[in-house]
Amino acid sequence: MLTSIVVSIVRACTRFAWPTLIAGLVLAVAAGFYTAHHFVINTDINTLISSNLDWRQRDQQYEQAFDRDRTILAVVEAASPELTGVAANALVQKLKDDTTHFSSVEPLGTGEFFARNGLLFLPTDEVKQITDQFTSAAPLIEIMAGDPSIRGLTGALETGLAGVKRGQVKLDSTARPFDYISETVETVLNKGDATFSWRQLVSDKPLSDSDKRAFIQFKPVLDYQALEPGKAATDAIRQAAAELDFAGKYRARVRLTGPVPIANEEYATVQEGAVTNGIGTVVVVLVILWLALHSAKIISAVFVNLFIGLSLTTAVGLMMVGSLNLLSVAFAVLFIGLGVDFGIQFSVRYRSERYKNDNLPEALAEAARRSAVPLSLAAMATAAGFLCFLPTDYKGISELGEIAGAGMLIAFLSSITVLPAFLKILNPPGEKEPVGYAFLAPLDNFLEKHRVPIIVGTLAVVIAGLPLLYFMKFDFNPMNLRNPNAESIATYLDLRKDPNTGANAIDVLTHSEDEARAIEARLSKLPEVARVTSLNSFVPEDQPTKLKLIAQGAKVLGPALNPDQIDAPPTDQENVEALNSTVDNLRRTAGDGKGPGAVASRRLADALAKLASGNEAVRNKAQAVFVEPLRIVLEQLNMSLQAQPVSLNNLPPELVSQWKSKDGLIRVEAEPKGDPNDNDNLRRFANAVLAAEPTAIGGPVSILKSGDTIVRAFIHAGIYALVVISLLLWVTLRRFTDVLMTIVPLLVAGAVTLEICVLIRLPLNFANIVALPLLLGIGVAFKIYYVVAWRSGRTNLLQTSLTRAIFFSALTTATAFGSLWLSSHPGTSSMGKLLALSLLTTLAAVLLFQPALMGKPRVIKEH
Repeated sequence: MLTSIVVSIVRACTRFAWPTLIAGLVLAVAAGFYTAHHFVINTDINTLISSNLDWRQRDQQYEQAFDRDRTILAVVEAASPELTGVAANALVQKLKDDTTHFSSVEPLGTGEFFARNGLLFLPTDEVKQITDQFTSAAPLIEIMAGDPSIRGLTGALETGLAGVKRGQVKLDSTARPFDYISETVETVLNKGDATFSWRQLVSDKPLSDSDKRAFIQFKPVLDYQALEPGKAATDAIRQAAAELDFAGKYRARVRLTGPVPIANEEYATVQEGAVTNGIGTVVVVLVILWLALHSAKIISAVFVNLFIGLSLTTAVGLMMVGSLNLLSVAFAVLFIGLGVDFGIQFSVRYRSERYKNDNLPEALAEAARRSAVPLSLAAMATAAGFLCFLPTDYKGISELGEIAGAGMLIAFLSSITVLPAFLKILNPPGEKEPVGYAFLAPLDNFLEKHRVPIIVGTLAVVIAGLPLLYFMKFDFNPMNLRNPNAESIATYLDLRKDPNTGANAIDVLTHSEDEARAIEARLSKLPEVARVTSLNSFVPEDQPTKLKLIAQGAKVLGPALNPDQIDAPPTDQENVEALNSTVDNLRRTAGDGKGPGAVASRRLADALAKLASGNEAVRNKAQAVFVEPLRIVLEQLNMSLQAQPVSLNNLPPELVSQWKSKDGLIRVEAEPKGDPNDNDNLRRFANAVLAAEPTAIGGPVSILKSGDTIVRAFIHAGIYALVVISLLLWVTLRRFTDVLMTIVPLLVAGAVTLEICVLIRLPLNFANIVALPLLLGIGVAFKIYYVVAWRSGRTNLLQTSLTRAIFFSALTTATAFGSLWLSSHPGTSSMGKLLALSLLTTLAAVLLFQPALMGKPRVIKEH
């Protein structure tokens, strides 16, 4: 009945060829018009998992409560902490009133609150140590504050040398600061410019990258009508930095990360090179089709049929799912790979029949009769395989399965309607020679004579390799699927190395302040947790003692920071005289000493002597290098002496909003110990926190839960697909052994694919796991063609037109996958790599293992 239906459809479409073709083209144009007006790609990896899962609902609750999915994090970095602070503040001031692009602009961890109360957040002993140093530092600070120039700086230096002479300071303790000052002066002399940090000067260890980094959080106004909704906002930040001359004036740069820039660049990366790869793919596919079909008219028919089907599938897919995601967008490759397979199978079958019978309509009808069952069964089995992902929680693949499943049915229908109609209109010339591969006769004979060793050997190798699957790795980290060269991703990966940024933090939410404190206490006891932060963390401990120490320090240092008068700027000659005086003093202090302090003193003397003998412009530059950051530090120091008692009631609203939502939802944040780039370490951290707080959410928890969801989805879908396809094959083939002959090679190809992945160290991930349903689709389709031909009594299958069709269909599919492999997007590239590997194993199973497994047909017929 199936055969008669397909033959009747083909006869009707060839009889009314023009109306059929016009109807197909009209539908394709209408579908293209719909797609143009409704095409949307959602680049958010988080949406690939169903939002119905409890942990995803908590994720969404967190994102909505704290508006975390609509943020841009600007990371300002300069050559020194002082320049970083000034640059970040300049950027905030320039953009805070830009309501066109931003709803809010907030510096993180800086601002007046932290500048005023920073000392309160240090341990009491450290506060005492700092304030105790104010007495000795006051004379130096008073000199520099009252005379911020080369003259004042050298005066402070000479005051320090006096302390060395009196024995209050050891000369060797000056080696590190003297060398640092010398290095700065030498850089100015040699290069005309330099940077200097007073924080570095007084620090006993080198400053880290985090010391020279400031953060600004932007809430952008998004344009959801644009393909990159946040592009206008990110462009505004970069434009502001350029207008402020970040590179020249502050020696700074601004890098953007966060959900909005990541989504923007993710889309840009996905489409990068897409046009070039697409054109290249089309050209290569045309060449392969020429090798397979040897007729421009037949190739034109297959190509037009392919793009009609692709246009219809795209529109139907958008109607079903609303927007494509980073996995479902791969339906186009799947459609080209499998859709062209149907076209090639029918066309090669037509060419074979045309060789036997030069009557075009009859050749098309006979091709339909011979290909009806295998084409129909391949389409239904492939569609069923894809549709089995619909019940799973892996939304990315379930939507892909929905679109690809519909696409297989569309491809099949167009191949028995539009394709034969167009072939009838084009009327390609008849065939002059057989279409098969007679040269493969020796291989056919070899597989027939040695079928038992081939079957046993293949199964033995596959079974022997099964232990390798224990070492199969799944990369649960979605960041590894993004382009590490994109600024937003590179910045995120850089920040992830710093435990203070919270890039790998886990959050626990509660509406109770008492419960928040209890959660904080429980998490603090976990050995996997490095630090726990909540809103309570911003209320310093032991405030009365610290405030008393700061007040005492202010009495000593306050007058020095705020002198009654500031000296008039010195003339250049006065600066030269001050430099020469200090040079003499440094050399007298060093004498002939051999210690590090003496060596550093002589080096500094030499540098200052060269500065004194240079021109005024160089001295002015050197003065600016030291004095500009000095003013910043003195202002910060002065502000830090004005600390006030801090409580939950007087915390800045912008700070409170980051830890407590408007509806009273409070978050407690835990950060991991160990290597932040180690997936196993993050899994241990996530498991430990979840054991203590089952409702925890955040990056590592999402990674852990997503991985479990995906693995479970593929196990369930794989079982569903095998059951459904097996039932479909049973209903059609009605023999258990014939079903096994279709399924066993498929399982062999799947096992070998995964074993090779282990050997070449290719882990499965969120993206390339899409190769597994495709392996199912292509594998079932290819194998059904051979099983149906074998059941009809055909022998020497490798020499037939069927092998030609399968081989060139595989080549076109491989070309489509190769275009993915060349993508600059790591997720897309890994998808193409595994797709190509699965295609290779599937083709080998079809051409080499399946003929041996089937052996001679039960009833041999002459063809």
